[in-house]
Amino acid sequence: MATRALTSVVPRSPSEILREARTIALVGASPQPGRPSHGVMRYLLEQGYRVIPVRPRDCDEVLGIPCVTSLAEIDEPIDLVDVFRREEHAPQHAREAVAAGAGAFWLQLGLRSTEAREICIDAGLEYVEDLCTAVVHRLEFRG
Repeated sequence: MATRALTSVVPRSPSEILREARTIALVGASPQPGRPSHGVMRYLLEQGYRVIPVRPRDCDEVLGIPCVTSLAEIDEPIDLVDVFRREEHAPQHAREAVAAGAGAFWLQLGLRSTEAREICIDAGLEYVEDLCTAVVHRLEFRG
């Protein structure tokens, strides 16, 4: 009897997602230095990531980088969508991430969404919730 090799796709850990990411779309990026998204964006830029701020048309740029209003406006591969918006917005951004062909979807510390998780997992998109990208990076890579 012939045997067939079994293959499985094991999701990457949050650390692996960050290690392999190059371009991060930061949804809810803020131009205000006191906001968590501003600090995380600054940190990720300092670590060498390309970070694209995604926010409404009320702001032209964050940390000198031009803003886009949606993931659909980004014309390059997105490795990670990092979300700093309230949970009720997460499913909409998850659908946008799937449509954009993003590699992973990440809800920041304190954010969880069953619907966004289902959208991502059903589409084969890796999903992280309730973790801060900057904290994970610091713990794993700067130890």
